[in-house]
Amino acid sequence: MKNILIINGHEYYEFAPGKLNKTIFDEIVATLKGTYEIQTTVVQNGYDIEEEHKKFTWADVVIYQTPIYWFSVPGLLKTYIDRVYSYGVFFAGSDVYGKGGLMQGKKVMFSTTWNAPEHVFENVNEFMEGKSLEESLLSLHKAHEFVGMESLKTFSCHDVVANPDIDKYMRDLHKHLQDVFVV
Repeated sequence: MKNILIINGHEYYEFAPGKLNKTIFDEIVATLKGTYEIQTTVVQNGYDIEEEHKKFTWADVVIYQTPIYWFSVPGLLKTYIDRVYSYGVFFAGSDVYGKGGLMQGKKVMFSTTWNAPEHVFENVNEFMEGKSLEESLLSLHKAHEFVGMESLKTFSCHDVVANPDIDKYMRDLHKHLQDVFVV
C-alpha cells in the first residue's frame, strides 16, 4: 500500500468547531507524507463526485478522520458517502448480498473522536454494555465491506469535550500509525 486518501469528515457546529479533528487530520497527513503518496478531501469544503471517484480508484487505503455525533458520523459525511459511493464505481450486482464490491484489495481505517469516555466500551455495566469500539462502528465497517474494502484497526480519542488530553491523543495516534502503517 503506497497511496493513501485521507478524508476529514468533520461538520462544523458552533459547539464543535473541529479544532481537534483538524489537528488529528493534519498530523495523519504529516506523519504519512514522505513514506506514502497522499491525497486529501475535506468534506465541508465541498467536493466533486467524479474527482472523489478518481481518488478512491487511486487509493490503496482510505482513512476517515471524523467525530462521532450521536453514535454515527456527521450528517455531511454520511451525505458524502451516499453521493460518492456510486453503483458501478463502488459496487455492482451480485448473487450474494454484500459481495458485489468493486473496491476489492483496498483498505479503510477510521480515526474517530468521541466525547464518550473510553471505559464505557470496556465494562458490561457501562452504557455501551461491554460492546467494543469496533462493534459500535459496525455499520461503518459493514458499509465498507459491502463495497469490497477491508477494515484496519480503528483509532479513537475519548472524552474529547469533557476531559481533552491532546498530548495523549498525539502519542496514541503516532503509536497507532506506527503499528498499522510502519512509519
